[in-house]
Amino acid sequence: MTRSIYRICLCFFISLWLPLSSHAQAPEKCVSTLADLKLLLDDPSFSLNWEETTMDDGKPLMVSISEKNGALSVAFVKRTKGLWADISGEICQADKDMEIRFTAEQIHFGPAASWVLRYVLGNGGKFTLTRIGAKQLRVATTGWSGIFVPVEK
Repeated sequence: MTRSIYRICLCFFISLWLPLSSHAQAPEKCVSTLADLKLLLDDPSFSLNWEETTMDDGKPLMVSISEKNGALSVAFVKRTKGLWADISGEICQADKDMEIRFTAEQIHFGPAASWVLRYVLGNGGKFTLTRIGAKQLRVATTGWSGIFVPVEK
């Protein structure tokens, strides 16, 4: 009798788990060119250059998106300090946000990168880009986020 109760319980829990594990997700869309990025965003006028407005040190972080060697490059430059980090790879759609995911080999730290940044992102990670209306972008990663506005180059 104990075995049959065990089997019933096991079958019950498996039946609860199966629908969760078989839930189909939409295929993820990732891009590695500027043209594809603007198509993914459905915004041909999406700015490729952004300036931080929420810094507390008076030295905004500049974010530039470009194409290098067949991949997207996202450069973070701290004004008057130089390169903070440069990331190469793809930008992926994640729900309503975009994510720049990278490995340790895909991130290059510059002289403006603090030891905290190097420690947190040195083995890889992601930056989440969230559009706030038409003229703002929130850029966030582990332990940090900032609000950016488009700039013309």
